[in-house]
Amino acid sequence: MTILLAAGALFAQPPDTRLAYEAASVKLDTSGSGHSGSDASKGQIVITNLTLQRLIERAYNVKPTQVSGPGWLGDVHVDIVAKFPPDTKDSDHPAMLRTLLEDRFHLAVHRETKELPGYALVAAKGGFKLKPVDADDDDTRHQGGRIQTLSAKGTSMATLADLVSRYPQHSGHRQNQRRGRLQLRSALVHRRLASRDRRPAAGAARGSSGSLGLRLQAQKVPVEMIVVDHVERVPTEN
Repeated sequence: MTILLAAGALFAQPPDTRLAYEAASVKLDTSGSGHSGSDASKGQIVITNLTLQRLIERAYNVKPTQVSGPGWLGDVHVDIVAKFPPDTKDSDHPAMLRTLLEDRFHLAVHRETKELPGYALVAAKGGFKLKPVDADDDDTRHQGGRIQTLSAKGTSMATLADLVSRYPQHSGHRQNQRRGRLQLRSALVHRRLASRDRRPAAGAARGSSGSLGLRLQAQKVPVEMIVVDHVERVPTEN
């Protein structure tokens, strides 16, 4: 009896404590449609025609330049319909998506830090001109197009750096360590500084709005990368 109990304990599996969807349908999208998107409401999320690349970005809350993996990640398109408890926190959704990718695509990754061409958001020659404010909420808005317009109220330096970094298509880095939340009293108009596949030019550092006392300085910045060790093109059956 003792031997049987020991054998039973040996093969016992620890409980799976990962956050996960209650149920999920995962299918490849071969429609060739140029439209994609997602919608979450009433305990269900519907994802249409997103690439594996984009799903990994969402699962780890990173930008495209922070994912290193097979070149075909952007060629595999996926449809997902998943259910979750209505009281699920927004912050739990990335972990649920990670679990789904691990289970259905056998995704395995590791993290590492690399020095990449990017920009540091630093004080301009005239000095830092934004004023710290006490704000209960963050009202941040931006409009796309060839000229990007950003207006923000009660935003943090980390959020500002993250938003600005999306326009040049290079990594952004919060160089100064100012704390608190900021009021942008005028719109920040920021032109695209460089194409995605070029290194930042020295002159591009002068592209930011001097009226805010900020500028972008081209330099190498440390970036945390999600490195894909293994992933399969076809999901396991529902």
